[in-house]
Amino acid sequence: MPLHKFPPRVWEALKLKQGIYTRLPGHYLRSLQESRPPAAVHWKPLGVNSHVNPKTGHRERVQDVPIPAYYPPESQSGMWGGEGWIVGYRYANNDKLSNRLKKVWKPQLFNRELYSEILDHKFKITVTARTLDLVDAAYGLDFYILRTPQEDLNSKLGMDLKRAMLLRLARKDTELYPENPAKRETVFNKYKEFVIPAEEAEWVGLSLEEAVEKQRLLEKKDPEPLFKGFVEDLVQELATRKLSEPEIVEKKS
Repeated sequence: MPLHKFPPRVWEALKLKQGIYTRLPGHYLRSLQESRPPAAVHWKPLGVNSHVNPKTGHRERVQDVPIPAYYPPESQSGMWGGEGWIVGYRYANNDKLSNRLKKVWKPQLFNRELYSEILDHKFKITVTARTLDLVDAAYGLDFYILRTPQEDLNSKLGMDLKRAMLLRLARKDTELYPENPAKRETVFNKYKEFVIPAEEAEWVGLSLEEAVEKQRLLEKKDPEPLFKGFVEDLVQELATRKLSEPEIVEKKS
């Protein structure tokens, strides 16, 4: 069995302490480290360590064991509301004496048009019934996306929309309702609680690979021809020499 200097579970954290990762913005690095477990979707947490059995009256220990879910790649291009695929087993013909068969439970998907008030655009998104309920409970797509953490949103599309919304709010983009400034100001005041600096909004929802590429492009500099540096040095040297030489003043008779 190979031995490592550090256990594999901390490799990702150690990677952020070297190379270009150390030059990423501090708020982005903090967002990676402050991740929390997502809200329970496919199971109901008890929230206690023990409970009384109603039949026997004895106290029994219980555990909150989350049901593992698989999120396929297509879930990132839609908004599934935290739902995923659940892999389990069922009995053939509903007979407990028969063999167990593997089964995958998948959420029912719908293609719906959702309107964003901040972006002033209708998006055709693949959603689940739970997503529609959450949007209705939040009173709109914009509130749902802006209020839901990344762990619960669990959607690349949703985080891209959140970044676009935050950038428009931070910059107070005049392209929003250009013919109706009063409505534009009303929308900005409605969502002013979510306003963050544009420098932070640009990094919201980026994966680590996208953030590294963005940082690399920010640090990229076009190669400068050598003759430009030589010309600047020559001009500076001539200016210094001219200032150091005594000025000859002719006396008028």
